[in-house]
Amino acid sequence: MAEHYSSFDRSGTKWLLQRVTAAFLVVVLAFHFFLLHFVNHAADVTFAGTSARMSTWTYFSLMVLFLLAATFHGVNGVHNAIVHRDGIDGWKQTAVTAVLVVASLIMVVQGLRTALVWTNLF
Repeated sequence: MAEHYSSFDRSGTKWLLQRVTAAFLVVVLAFHFFLLHFVNHAADVTFAGTSARMSTWTYFSLMVLFLLAATFHGVNGVHNAIVHRDGIDGWKQTAVTAVLVVASLIMVVQGLRTALVWTNLF
């Protein structure tokens, strides 16, 4: 039988968060596809409709959580692949980590700015 390989340390918090965010993303993506592709067809999605959905605290909160979970899940996966799988360390690891942290911050800030534009909450 083949040996199981994972570059994640299974005792770490990042390993657990990677799995939790994956499960969350599957559920939220299913909700997204159901709502925006079956309930409302693509041709029916308008700025006003999106603004109305985003103006409710529940939908807005879900989308912000989706943004945070997707950003963490994606960046953590890329970091794991580059650092642990490829085995880099030292200044290269520091540089990769710094670039990914900056990219994450930019993505989250821009995502929040975009989400706030769609709302009438603030």
